[in-house]
Amino acid sequence: MVLGLINANPVIHEKKERRVRQAPETTDENAVEPIDQLEIFDHIRDIKDPEHPYSLEQLNVVTEDSVELNDERNYVRVTFTPTVEHCSMATVIGLCIRVKLIRSLPPRYKVDIRVAPGSHSTEAAVNKQLNDKERVAAALENPNLLDMVEECLLPTFD
Repeated sequence: MVLGLINANPVIHEKKERRVRQAPETTDENAVEPIDQLEIFDHIRDIKDPEHPYSLEQLNVVTEDSVELNDERNYVRVTFTPTVEHCSMATVIGLCIRVKLIRSLPPRYKVDIRVAPGSHSTEAAVNKQLNDKERVAAALENPNLLDMVEECLLPTFD
């Protein structure tokens, strides 16, 4: 078996400038802070691709527009687009997004991770895996897979 990159020459996009966040106007530490689409995007934009030394934002796998948020219903959906239709890392990428959001958001949020329609050859299977709690829990019990996820979530300082 020949080991090689699924997409050896991905298109690299410029990172967008980060928005400066304002401190909350209220001093009530028990008040629920509203979360917006850009905040969700800021949490996931720097996740590293499992195959390349680039972020998901640089590879255009996630964009600000790929985030849907209903703060009143505590619902977040991220629709990501793999760089190639037969990407073998799509499930790992989705798992990284899910883990990052679960660790970053208050527990009241339901997180839904999807592959963009028509962007992957096994779209339905990937979506099913990424949104099945038992499958996600089992995947995170695999030490090799968990190490891969943790590596993708390490902060970058560029």
